[in-house]
Amino acid sequence: MDAGVIGTGTMGKNHVRVYSELKEVGATYVYDLNTKAAEEVAAATGAEVCRSMEELLAKAGCVSVVVPTPYHLRTAGEVIAAGVHALIEKPLCLTVRECEQLIGQIPEGLTVGVGQIERFNPVVAEVARIVEDPLYVSFHRHNPASARVTGSSVVEDLMIHDIDIAFNVLFPERECTLHASGTGDVAAALMSFGRTPVYLSASRKASKKVRSIYIEEEDRTIEGDFMTQEVYVYRKPEAYGQENGLYRQENIIEKLLVNKVEPLKIELATFVRAARDGKPFPVTPEQGLGNVRICEAIYRGLSA
Repeated sequence: MDAGVIGTGTMGKNHVRVYSELKEVGATYVYDLNTKAAEEVAAATGAEVCRSMEELLAKAGCVSVVVPTPYHLRTAGEVIAAGVHALIEKPLCLTVRECEQLIGQIPEGLTVGVGQIERFNPVVAEVARIVEDPLYVSFHRHNPASARVTGSSVVEDLMIHDIDIAFNVLFPERECTLHASGTGDVAAALMSFGRTPVYLSASRKASKKVRSIYIEEEDRTIEGDFMTQEVYVYRKPEAYGQENGLYRQENIIEKLLVNKVEPLKIELATFVRAARDGKPFPVTPEQGLGNVRICEAIYRGLSA
């Protein structure tokens, strides 16, 4: 199946690169209002530049929509209207209302998904496999300031990844309460799924890049690093004591075997196969709507 990418910003360039490497993809087409930017990424990857969206939609069987969020509704709407399978980078749309409007345009049989890249990080799959009864969960996603981000708060930009994991992987279809505080660039949210508190922090003011998940259960603690793709399990101490006036304890630490991969490559290969086979993408538009709904609730907390 031939693939297309609309938008050649930082993430769009990565989509073009990965499509050009996938064995499931024939030709890769790219379109951007900035023709020079499209030509540069095409020259680096072997993709073909299209001079209009209409040209790209006539050639590609599946398309990544990687334009700024305010243009998701209009751009993805054109892709869907053309009957082309679409993967829309997160968030699905700018607002809940726009998400609902876009979902209403999707015909039966068309594969439309949301690009929540961390869902395809092997750390998420491994944690989901081993977690049993979490007593406490925390996510930390902190970035230095980036010029690539325009027009979105830290919630839609960064925290949405962990919102997606919490609501759709760890606690699917569970009711929650939430409280939030912060600013447009630093935010924290405390959610409660039943008796389990889930803490999320996100920042674009950090001097250190952090992507982590931490889970406490009755007899063990699980830590995962989304960047290094490592997962550790800490068992309760086998021995306590004092030695030369110093406190001493022994722990059992297990490092789990995680098959390290590029999450975007897994995500796009999954999308192409779903489009080819007429199947739903794992991150559905309805889940994307739910993620944006939580983002809006958190943002209201920041503004209160």
